[in-house]
Amino acid sequence: MMNPREAITTARAVAERLREDAVERLHANQPPLGEIQLLRESGLLAVDPDDHRTTHAVTRLVSAGDASIGHLLGYHYLHLWRASLYDNDELARSLRQDVVAEQLFVAAVSNPRDTVTATEVGDGLSVSGRGAFATGCAVADRLFVSATRSDRGARLVVVARRGAGGISHPSDWDNLGQRLTASGSIAFQDVRIDPVDVLGTFPVDEDESSPRWLRLSLVSLAFQAVLTQVLVGIVEGALAEAAQYTRESSRPWPASGLENAVDDPHILAGYGDLVATLRAARLLAGEATRAFAEADAAGLALTSAERGRAGLTISAAKVVSSRTATEVTSRIFDLTGARATARSSGLDRFWRDARTLTLHDPLVYKAQELGTSLLTGKVPPITAYS
Repeated sequence: MMNPREAITTARAVAERLREDAVERLHANQPPLGEIQLLRESGLLAVDPDDHRTTHAVTRLVSAGDASIGHLLGYHYLHLWRASLYDNDELARSLRQDVVAEQLFVAAVSNPRDTVTATEVGDGLSVSGRGAFATGCAVADRLFVSATRSDRGARLVVVARRGAGGISHPSDWDNLGQRLTASGSIAFQDVRIDPVDVLGTFPVDEDESSPRWLRLSLVSLAFQAVLTQVLVGIVEGALAEAAQYTRESSRPWPASGLENAVDDPHILAGYGDLVATLRAARLLAGEATRAFAEADAAGLALTSAERGRAGLTISAAKVVSSRTATEVTSRIFDLTGARATARSSGLDRFWRDARTLTLHDPLVYKAQELGTSLLTGKVPPITAYS
């Protein structure tokens, strides 16, 4: 596995490579097979998934070059990490070994609104149903599938391999942003799963205060922490490209009496304000990562109160990063000028990506959690999104 310093250096290089042709790839709107291959060749897929500080930093840096690919990479780390939370230790270990040896890319079907069922057939399982949103699944080598046992009502997670019979990917991802995440729906028709490929099961009525349940509940916080880093990465990328555009292409407004846009005090102050906002969001995102890493390190000793505090820290970061992303990616046009709205500039992609990601789950519920904690002292309930 890469050491942290090497991973950060590599992430910066990959981000720059993605930035170079981001606009062309976006307009082509093809499945991100080439981008996944770039991640393979860079070695970033093999970063230690338990090193949250490094994986989150890598996710943010790559997202600055291309938010879709940063999103895919962040989820890849998340799924490899969560594999060790379930019952099948041998499968979790072999998955990590295979990822390192073969540079495999991992994705998952885990939306709580999915209707995927697993039925016992012979000595294995048959999985059928449909997932509404399955980020990266169309280009994944290994696929984690959350399903409900048809005979017991229990939830389980199984692992399917690329090319498994019965899996199809309808071409229905046509959203405003994050267009290269291959996040369309996925369908399963009698997909055979061997017993050795069942990561784990847990009953739907398990006590939420039990150590095992609290540990598993960290998965929902992991998604929020990763998305927070992607949002901050979008802001970093937007500011960097907007600044370059202003330096190289923006024209001063005639009333300013200046020869260069970079000498306009209004533009200078505008960028300065956005830089300060970015730094605040980045600090909060780092705090969220630290809170998540500490909760994960507690293992089965994690308490409900500790889990709740980690959730509040991550919710605060998600609120600020979401608002920062939509604000900055819009305001950059005030500083770059009307010509920057040309399709060829590609600056619109940052706003479209931010607007799409910030709708992943309603921000108002994160704010409600924080307000409830302030006024009543209660920690937020455990949900699929917090």
